[in-house]
Amino acid sequence: MTRALVMDETGDERGRICQATGARLEVAAQQTLEELCVRHNIDRNLIVYVASTGYGRYRVPFRQIQITEMTCHAVGALRQFPGTRTVLDVGAMNSRALRIAANGRVVAFRMNDRCASGAGRFLERVAKSLEIELEEIGALSLRSQDPQAISSICAVLAESEVINHVTAGKPVEDILRGAHNSIAERVVALVRQVGAQPEITVTGGVTRNVGMVAALEERLDSHVNVSADSEFAGAMGAAILARQRWQRLQENSNGSGNASA
Repeated sequence: MTRALVMDETGDERGRICQATGARLEVAAQQTLEELCVRHNIDRNLIVYVASTGYGRYRVPFRQIQITEMTCHAVGALRQFPGTRTVLDVGAMNSRALRIAANGRVVAFRMNDRCASGAGRFLERVAKSLEIELEEIGALSLRSQDPQAISSICAVLAESEVINHVTAGKPVEDILRGAHNSIAERVVALVRQVGAQPEITVTGGVTRNVGMVAALEERLDSHVNVSADSEFAGAMGAAILARQRWQRLQENSNGSGNASA
């Protein structure tokens, strides 16, 4: 998914949007920003500074700066929950744990980027295998009475385990809870490596999945911060940092502008 968020010169949000990315990253970025402007009645010409982040950050031709996901998620999480000291970014392709300072600086991090079994894309494959809508699997997993273990660290092999559970007649909710637990265990392993400190904030698209949040809290034995803004933490952090950079440039040139994205 491609997400965009626009802030004005005072730091107030003017609009946000989330759209499917597709195969052409540069096209997705352009179309997402254009659609955001249309939906929120924003003059594209007033967006004077753009920061890109994520895997496709180098493919955004109209950017002024590119910033790593870790930095953006740290800043975005801190904006949403000022007490945040540990960030769990669980996205589609990978998961990462960050320990951050009070100013949002990343102090330590660990990332699971070897296989999608530790991230949201695995849940997409599980949902497809079970012929269930992705939006439904979290709530279904909470009905589980006997979670089925999924131990493989490879997404392909883990999917085979899911199919084996189906063949054995295991209830769908138990299979789903096992899948959520599998990801949670890998994420919590990353958390332990960075030396987690409260408060813990979860970011990324997986935050919309109530089953995933529950699985993380169970294995962390701790409450985690999640809000309706959590999936936009990266875009929010990018907008905040873009605005800061733009302001510094204006101070240096004694000029002024209108908005940052």
